[in-house]
Amino acid sequence: MESAILGVILDSSIMIEAERQRLDVARFLKHIATKIGEREAALCSISVAELAHGVHRANTPERRQARRTFLDDLKATVPVYPITAETAELVGKINAESSQRDQWDAWGVRVKPQDFLMVFSSLPQRAVIDRAYS
Repeated sequence: MESAILGVILDSSIMIEAERQRLDVARFLKHIATKIGEREAALCSISVAELAHGVHRANTPERRQARRTFLDDLKATVPVYPITAETAELVGKINAESSQRDQWDAWGVRVKPQDFLMVFSSLPQRAVIDRAYS
C-alpha cells in the first residue's frame, strides 16, 4: 500500500543546524533525500520568516551573507507553502481553545502558534512536519 504522505515540511530547526554546519543547500537537500526518499521536501512560509529573522540578526557581515545565500538558494529549490486566511483562522481558533491547557509535541516541546500554522499549511499537500532529519 502506498503511503498517504506525499511530502515533508522541513522544520526551521534542521535548516538552522545545516546552516551552522556550513552545508550548502544542495548538500543539505541530498542529506534530507536520504531520509525521506522520493517524498517532496517543502517549506512553510513561517519557516522562511524564521530563517529571515536569522539573516537580519547575524552578528557579522559574513554570517549575514552566508545565511542570506542559504535562504535564497533554499527558496529557489524547495516549494514554499503559504499560510491562507482559512488556515490562519483555524489556527487562531485552535490556539485560543487550547490556551487553557499546555500543548506539547512528541519531543516534549511546547507547541507555539507558528507550529500550528506550519501543521495546518501542510494539510492540503498531505505532508508531514519533521524536525528529526538533522
